[in-house]
Amino acid sequence: MHRLLSTASVITLLVLGACGEKKEEAQSQATSEAAPAASTAASEAAPAGTPKQGGEYTVLFKDDLDSMDPAIGYTFQSWSPIRAVFDGLMDYKPGTTELVPDLAESYEISPDGLTYTFKLHDGVKFHNGRVMNSADVKYSIERVADPKTQSPGAGYFASIKGYQEFADGKAKDIVGITTPDAKTVKFELSAPNATMLAVFGLNFGMVVPKEEVEKYGPDFTHHVVGTGAYALGEYTPGQRIVLNRFKDNFNKSEGFADKITIQFGIEPVVQVLKVQNNEADITGDIFPPAKFLEVSKDAALKDRFITADQLNTNYLAMNVNLKPFDKVEVRQAVNMAIDKERLAKILNDRATPATQVLPPAMGGYDPDYKGYPHDLAAAKELLKKAGVGDGFTTQLYFQNADPWPRMGQAIQQDLAAIGITVELKGLDLATSVGVSSKPDGAPMSLTEWYADFPDPSNFYTAILGCAGAIEGGYNWSFYCNKDIDARAAAADAIADPAKAAERLAAWKGIYADIMKDAPWVPLVNARRYALKSTKIDGDPSYFTDIITQPFPYDTVWVKQ
Repeated sequence: MHRLLSTASVITLLVLGACGEKKEEAQSQATSEAAPAASTAASEAAPAGTPKQGGEYTVLFKDDLDSMDPAIGYTFQSWSPIRAVFDGLMDYKPGTTELVPDLAESYEISPDGLTYTFKLHDGVKFHNGRVMNSADVKYSIERVADPKTQSPGAGYFASIKGYQEFADGKAKDIVGITTPDAKTVKFELSAPNATMLAVFGLNFGMVVPKEEVEKYGPDFTHHVVGTGAYALGEYTPGQRIVLNRFKDNFNKSEGFADKITIQFGIEPVVQVLKVQNNEADITGDIFPPAKFLEVSKDAALKDRFITADQLNTNYLAMNVNLKPFDKVEVRQAVNMAIDKERLAKILNDRATPATQVLPPAMGGYDPDYKGYPHDLAAAKELLKKAGVGDGFTTQLYFQNADPWPRMGQAIQQDLAAIGITVELKGLDLATSVGVSSKPDGAPMSLTEWYADFPDPSNFYTAILGCAGAIEGGYNWSFYCNKDIDARAAAADAIADPAKAAERLAAWKGIYADIMKDAPWVPLVNARRYALKSTKIDGDPSYFTDIITQPFPYDTVWVKQ
């Protein structure tokens, strides 16, 4: 189990009020107290040396990022570079799950948990030289909430007073976000929300300059401007992104390398070979099964091979808008047909079969829930009940990078056994996301979810809730159960620390009922693996960071 920031800890902050410590002070204190308690090769390595300024390093990916726009980009590939370029009101102490202020110098929460007041640092500059102010915070969050942006994170801000009226086009702004002065931004909630501080630490809460967004429109992703430790130097789609250290960054405890290059077009197996030979510095994609045994057994690579537990579920989403997946019996049959034990073997046992939406290390996980059995006869009976007993043909979409094609082939074979013919559609990352995020796009999508923050609600809002069931969102099943949405809102409104167990029990019931509707097939809970070069260094906890993978780009440094 990970040692996580408990739900009770979050709720205590909400009810009693809090003032935050500075992120600068936290950088050097990434101790094991709040870090994930994973058994890892990296965490057993020798302590890191002293941070050094200068040098450059290279990160390798197969496909271009889905987006560098913090309102849009939401894959694990885009998470690290976005967080290097942008800042939000809150962030995590590197290598831990502890929330600390970032752009905020301090914050206060009212005793009733309904009002959050943030005081901003003086003189924080965007990369274009303009000083950031509270109006930029308000604009950035309203931009995410605006349906025209098609942000998959809009629903995270639904508890702010006036959100729905703004989202429905009935108001020009969100009345619950006010800016008493240039250094102060205040949020009033409709109801207490036990996850609100964590929401302010998401990519979706990161601050952008209005003038740059309006200048570039949808192409802002290729011209991003933030306040972070790194500024965009070059973005050649499909080839590379170059990030340069921002010398005017307000936080002097981050941003050590002078330059970071993110290179695309490198197959995962080739990524490993290049990093093994110190020709590049970190593998960015899921570690290829074909190289796993070799690298994991090589004693010479022990201190360079990063292994860590994570809050992750790999799953198959079925689009409930498209026939025959509009029938619950069909979705339940697919759940029964897939052999998850075999999928774990395909991944070299680097994962365990999943029975439910939440991973085992997450609060709200039900160890007694066994999920759907692997039962082909029962699956066939369900198809008959749905009126498709003779089978049907459908399509499965996924990113065409190892191990997804292997998993797709295994699922194709499993579903053929109950009469479902599956056409495999392996695409580059951005194209795959584009198809799966359309209401009439992909019948089935093979994907995964990494927790953005350690709370059960994070596996609901964007990927199973009604707010995420929009074009451009990440609810690729387009499942929307209004009753469950209301129950989820009620669970997150339990803001009394004495009722933390009640809140987790509510979430446990929510996920059990979602599994009855079967919009997903939970497949496996995977561990995380990456290989780094001998050139980059940092506190061992940074390389097993549960929030930012493969590591927070602005925390590590280049050995001189």
